[in-house]
Amino acid sequence: MPDSRPPIADAAAHLGTLLGWLRELLAWQMDVTRHTFGALAADDYRGLYIPDAEAEILRAAPAPLPEALAARREELATRREALAAAESDPAAAELPLVRLGRLFGLSRFERDVVLVALAPELDLRFERLYAYIQDDVTRKRPSVDLALRLLAATPAERISARAAFAGDAPLVAERLVHLFEDAQRHAPLLGRFLKLDDRIVAELLAAPGGPAPAVDAAIAHAVTVERPARSLGDLLLPDDLAMRLRQMASEHPAGFVLALQGSYGSGRLAVAQALAAHAGAPLLVVSVERLAKGDAADGASLPAAEALGRVAREATLRGAAILWHGADRLLHEDELPAWRQALLTALDGYRGASFLALERPWEARSDLRRAPYLLVELPVLSYSQREALWRRRLNGDGPDDTTLQAVASTFRLSGGQIRDAAAMARSVARWRAAGTGSAHIQPQDLYAACRAQSSGRLNALARRIGTTYSWSDIVLPPDQVSQLREICLQVRHRRTVLERWGFDRHLAMGKGVNVLFAGQSGTGKTMAAEIIAQDLGLELYKVDLSSMVSKYIGETEKNLDKVFSAAREANAILFFDEADALFGKRSEVKDAHDRYANIEVGYLLQKMEEYDGVAILATNLRKNLDDAFVRRLHVAIDFPFPEDADRLRIWEKVFPAGAPLGPDVDLGLLARQFKVAGGNIRNIALLAAYLAAEDGSVIGMPHLIRAVKREYQKLGKLVTEGEFGSWLPLARA
Repeated sequence: MPDSRPPIADAAAHLGTLLGWLRELLAWQMDVTRHTFGALAADDYRGLYIPDAEAEILRAAPAPLPEALAARREELATRREALAAAESDPAAAELPLVRLGRLFGLSRFERDVVLVALAPELDLRFERLYAYIQDDVTRKRPSVDLALRLLAATPAERISARAAFAGDAPLVAERLVHLFEDAQRHAPLLGRFLKLDDRIVAELLAAPGGPAPAVDAAIAHAVTVERPARSLGDLLLPDDLAMRLRQMASEHPAGFVLALQGSYGSGRLAVAQALAAHAGAPLLVVSVERLAKGDAADGASLPAAEALGRVAREATLRGAAILWHGADRLLHEDELPAWRQALLTALDGYRGASFLALERPWEARSDLRRAPYLLVELPVLSYSQREALWRRRLNGDGPDDTTLQAVASTFRLSGGQIRDAAAMARSVARWRAAGTGSAHIQPQDLYAACRAQSSGRLNALARRIGTTYSWSDIVLPPDQVSQLREICLQVRHRRTVLERWGFDRHLAMGKGVNVLFAGQSGTGKTMAAEIIAQDLGLELYKVDLSSMVSKYIGETEKNLDKVFSAAREANAILFFDEADALFGKRSEVKDAHDRYANIEVGYLLQKMEEYDGVAILATNLRKNLDDAFVRRLHVAIDFPFPEDADRLRIWEKVFPAGAPLGPDVDLGLLARQFKVAGGNIRNIALLAAYLAAEDGSVIGMPHLIRAVKREYQKLGKLVTEGEFGSWLPLARA
């Protein structure tokens, strides 16, 4: 429920009346002390020593109070009953102390304990009164014994009221009042003192009708308070999901836990905001990781139960829903068991709405015993929804419709990522157009901003490859080039085929594009992957297979799952080179190693089918790949070894326009005589250029022949007269 407070005059009058009643109660207690100890009560050294006469009084059974004192006590009790009756009126429901009692289920005795502890926070004269009554000038805070003597009339009532100071009672469990010892180790309960928590003091003294107090200072570094105004209708959610969310909130007014699973920008915060707004409540956004790390100012970390208990108390005071961010690690791992248990206790005990923002699914099972629990996986935006979001975010300041449609189809961004990308594209456009007055977003700005949304996790799992080649750089037969272009069009037109034409409803998996490049080393497989990435505007990541395979059972699957998950977030193309080493044929099971190796292959087949991006597998030996795996690929392209004409085209393209070629260079001869692949030709041209630079001359045939010789040595090929002809002496020199 929202914060609401009564008019200031009513609140001030109520508190003033209670403090007046407390002063009279203290005056009565002073008269009781004087009656009990007689002249000893006026001893200047009373409290510093215990005379025999006082010991005799303490040893004897308590005498009945005189009729006048007993009558005064009854009269004070009657006045408190009248105040309690007035407090039960609905018009008094939001008086600070009454509201506090209702929020935390305090009895009238417990509310009066809060009043006794609050008094010194308002008037320091109460400290001197407490010290006088407790017979010690240093005992300025009320003790448990004093509270019981003031608020419980009989010994039996005092014994019963001790339960209010137990660890599971609201005063202590909700951290409303702190019990502390003063220069006495292991003091009995009666000898402990009461201190009202600073946040509770602020709550009781806040200006009625004004803003709520600041967040508890101990947790303020990890907690923010929002007043959401959006509704579920503002979100891009399926109608049935929105209906289920509303139903969950309405059916469990006493509290529930809703786990919202999704990646960054998937709308977890937006859903929590909408449901909080639907209930008319503020939203407390909590960073669990920052709480566990401690206050950034002093590095101190509260104990888990204390930190999360304060969060729950803050939410209760504000009538707020809670959104817990960063709880995946606690729920899925056992590194911080105290924090995990404290989080589960807070979730199960909070009497309001709690939201868990998760990246991985988590089922409560028996961890939550009271709070109803529901896990909701937030759906990925459709192509049309992404395009609509792009238009909304760019607000007419973007490229043409064709570019927007291509961006929406190519980059599977979440709503939050689209928001960030649009802001970045606008900033890039302004930077580029500084001084020109025109800051219209260009397609390259939009593509650069989309690539920048890539998850940093993938950089730790794979190596990003720069894309510098274009379609004019690759030399392949026309059919292979057509196949490569078909890969790009499958990505660009996914919206039309999958969504508009309805193929998406018939495909549970296999919505991505899985490609096989097969051919000898140097035939252009990596170059082709770069060209596809360049054409689509996506980043290309090469997966290091040696870092994926582990000798420990189950670790290979975990590593691959991390790669595919990170690639999905990064909207990147995965490039597995030497794929046959990992995606090889399943073997006959002869021992446990074979069985687990086959499990790994089966797992890879599953992940490839689930992946909805572009994955390219490159292999030198296609026959080594498992047949079941090949069947699951969308495209398989063979990269043939180049013939004479293709090698000539490669030789003609390999030298940049600025490279000085000598008149003696015969590219036709090089193409006919030296049967090497494109990658080898590139190596030869580069080494020849370095040799020419060393000689201070143009690139000539002698430099090229020497470079060919070095490449042959690397390949283990013989230098023969049939290939080198008249250049054989130079090659053998």
